[in-house]
Amino acid sequence: MGKFVIKTGKNGQFYFNLKANNGEIILSSEGYTTKPACKKGINSIRVNAAIDSRFEKLTAKNGKPYFNLKARNAKVIGKSEMYESEKSRETGIASVRKNAPDAKVEEA
Repeated sequence: MGKFVIKTGKNGQFYFNLKANNGEIILSSEGYTTKPACKKGINSIRVNAAIDSRFEKLTAKNGKPYFNLKARNAKVIGKSEMYESEKSRETGIASVRKNAPDAKVEEA
């Protein structure tokens, strides 16, 4: 089972990473001004990870594939790392779908 790790940035904002069992970061959040808002973002990830159409598959300027996970309002709630191939990106999406719903929440 994966886990969400909440951390506080140098700017005072709260961020979370979704990590797989092996500790690899599979999704990162934008900054939140409060910890409750950050936890609300985690709950949004849990809900939206089950909806295939919420995953936006993109390609960076350097040609590397990545994805964003969007909420119902189309706001980006999580962003992946850059992948070496589209197949790897699909594996990343599958990992978010598998890990997000039951992931525990920890604070760094």
